[in-house]
Amino acid sequence: MLSDFFTYQAQTTPHPLGMEISHANGCYIYDTQGNAHLDFVAGVSACSLGHGHPKVIQAVTEQLEKYAHVMVYGEYAQGPAVELCKLLASLLPDPLDTTYLVNSGTEAIEGSLKLARRATGRSEILYAHHAYHGNTMGSLSVMGYEERKEPFGPLIPDCHAITFNSLEDIDRITESTAAVILETIQGGAGFILPENNYLKKVKERCEKVGALLILDEIQPGFGRTGTLFGFQHFDVVPDILVMGKGMGGGLPIGAFTASQALMSLLKDRPKLGHITTFGGNPVIAAAALATLKEIAERDFMRQMNAKEALFRKHLEHPLIKEIRGKGLMLAAFVEDGDLATEAILACKKENLILFWLLFEPRAIRITPPLTITEEEIIKGCEILTGVLDEIHSKNKG
Repeated sequence: MLSDFFTYQAQTTPHPLGMEISHANGCYIYDTQGNAHLDFVAGVSACSLGHGHPKVIQAVTEQLEKYAHVMVYGEYAQGPAVELCKLLASLLPDPLDTTYLVNSGTEAIEGSLKLARRATGRSEILYAHHAYHGNTMGSLSVMGYEERKEPFGPLIPDCHAITFNSLEDIDRITESTAAVILETIQGGAGFILPENNYLKKVKERCEKVGALLILDEIQPGFGRTGTLFGFQHFDVVPDILVMGKGMGGGLPIGAFTASQALMSLLKDRPKLGHITTFGGNPVIAAAALATLKEIAERDFMRQMNAKEALFRKHLEHPLIKEIRGKGLMLAAFVEDGDLATEAILACKKENLILFWLLFEPRAIRITPPLTITEEEIIKGCEILTGVLDEIHSKNKG
């Protein structure tokens, strides 16, 4: 299988990890050699309830027996999608009451950018340096890494960068600005939290000049930080909320939510202002509905502070300079990228799955399923610190 993987499947890096997967269950992924790998990554924050959660499997199976795809998005009332949007509305603050379901986080970003321009009649989009919102052309246009964008230009015009957490840059939001798009917690840049009421001040400035605030919750969303969405920690409500990843219980989905008044602008002048064939797919929506119910009704979110504290306690090590993030959206920082890579690859050999962050080479991603137990946290931390002990001893010698 591995040779066919390299021969027939398009690759994204010169050196993919290439693990051959047999099956996955709970917080473990099993390879074809029978090894059980403790998963501290959760499909890059996508598998909120771990692998093979029985309620997600049940929801998908029952829906498949009824119907799968029947019509493009928005034409037929399909139970799982309707119930999912209604439940989201009940869990979100006003005025976030209307949701557009799509296939991925980056498509949700595209839809939110279109909606902001349609609503304001303006073109300027402000985004943050070191931001990551996806890889389609619109999302790429608001990525904060020029060297990754340059090969694909020219991109969408009138998109300009500001500095995350810079209060001075807030004044660059003007009457020409359609929207400011920010990650509530910057992901690829190193799990950077907003400081000094930054998001609240951005929202106040947007309201003053008539711009919209789009918050990207694709990584922190769905309970990962201890609230359903990260913005709920920071006394702010976006005009447009973008979600994805952990929403679908491991299946591909995204969405953007706004007020009904805002969202109604996509249905006329022009009609089909945003359209998708498979958005709101009933099987995927059933999985997302089961995931959201489980997260909302169980005590996962109330456990986040304790689980975060456990990670921080058991990852005290001379080679770990700091741990950034919140809840189970954490990154352990070491001295340089070479050390991070050495540790990640060595842990893989010890059957612990860790990963990199997109733009911060010193960081080791730690984003396990919300279902991870205290015993699994301690076990994984012991593997990582044991690997770092070996590296530290080798370097001292």
